[in-house]
Amino acid sequence: MPEANATALIWFRNDLRLADHPALRAALEAGYTPIPIYIHAPDEHASWRPGAASDAWRQRSLAALDRDLRRRGSHLRHFFGPSLATLQSLILATDAQAVFWNRRYEPHIERRDTKIKQTLRGMGLEVESFNSALMFEPWSLRTKQGGPFKVFTPYWRSALANWKEEPSWEPPASLPSTREGPDGVPLAALKLAPERDWAEPFWSHWTPGEAGAEAALQTFVDGALRGYTEQRDRPDRVGTSRLSPHLHFGEIAPWRVASALREHRSAGNARDVDSAVRELGWREFAHHLLHHFPETPEQNFNPRFADFDWARLSQPRLEAWQQGRTGIPIVDAGMRELWATGWMHNRVRMIVASYLTKHLRYHWRHGARWFWDTLVDADLANNSLGWQWVAGTGADAAPYFRVFNPVTQSEKFDPDGDYIARWVPELAGLPVPLRFAPWQDAAQLRKHAPDYPPHPLVDLAAGRDDALEAYRKLRD
Repeated sequence: MPEANATALIWFRNDLRLADHPALRAALEAGYTPIPIYIHAPDEHASWRPGAASDAWRQRSLAALDRDLRRRGSHLRHFFGPSLATLQSLILATDAQAVFWNRRYEPHIERRDTKIKQTLRGMGLEVESFNSALMFEPWSLRTKQGGPFKVFTPYWRSALANWKEEPSWEPPASLPSTREGPDGVPLAALKLAPERDWAEPFWSHWTPGEAGAEAALQTFVDGALRGYTEQRDRPDRVGTSRLSPHLHFGEIAPWRVASALREHRSAGNARDVDSAVRELGWREFAHHLLHHFPETPEQNFNPRFADFDWARLSQPRLEAWQQGRTGIPIVDAGMRELWATGWMHNRVRMIVASYLTKHLRYHWRHGARWFWDTLVDADLANNSLGWQWVAGTGADAAPYFRVFNPVTQSEKFDPDGDYIARWVPELAGLPVPLRFAPWQDAAQLRKHAPDYPPHPLVDLAAGRDDALEAYRKLRD
């Protein structure tokens, strides 16, 4: 038992909530007075320091967490790294007897946290870390041979067989307060928000923070959950949960999401609920892969692709893809949605990734880096899995011959061209069939959208054939 009035540092990271917060709960149940802290140390992420869109979200999420803490009598203290030195300084300044945090699973962060834990325990402190981000930590599921899973279906089968319902923990109505030690720096001093506020349009689409996460979950279970199996591939409709950034920043626990979904399971929507829970499973699988194969953010999971014939990069073409100026409306719509909202519909993510890695035949890392900087839900595990899946280089990857045809994809999943018209408004005046492939009627395109590219960056048939030939050479 700690001494009376003993304090514990609660090191918030990507767990920006109070409900279902194991580190906070452990401190309170042990009798400590918690001192909530956040340390900004982007250089400790090595080459994957947080992107600009992620930082913009984090700034608002931290502000929301501080407001929630202040309503309970506490507050969040912000510091600028390095993490170990900052923690050691705070321990001395507050006379803290313990440091608690919730685990992260990025390779560089895992190694850093192991060193920090060893060092602080060597100082005689109680130091504990907890799981707050996953239903199954990466080491908790193994194949029958004892190794890590490399294919999703057997992984998910094992997960379902080992499923244990995690009880939710509601945040306390009040928290003990202490003014011991420094208050750190103002949130603005972390310089998370962009100097030129290009992110301002994001916030008409999103509400960062725990309350925003709970509202998004409720909106989903009350609406898009019914029909989710069919609707989740339709970018022209609100057919997904839009919980990904909230889950990434730990504003809501995945087991709370899964529990809410299962509570709404009935004979009429069992398939939809199971499909939604399965999507959580893909998130779990991504973290499983990243932990066991930490090189995958930089290297092909399948080593055969070390010799793949990627095309020589053209910077103007890459920038046309980034800016939504490829001449392929569904691709351009997705890239413009990303720029305007910090997010892109998952079906469209696959389409734009396929176009970059197969029709243009650029290395998937170019796309992964752009997504990393522009997505509010940029997550190292999911970003790496997604790009390697589409490129065919990863675990459980799409087969080499799967080259998304962006025209037929848009005809199938945006049949009225509404998604295209929203994000590429210069094409809204075209007849619906031409919105999918406007180069097929040059006169109409010049009339309605004279500034839109008159033809795609590459001919779709030729690009597909070149990609398949490169894949065949590798296979043979």
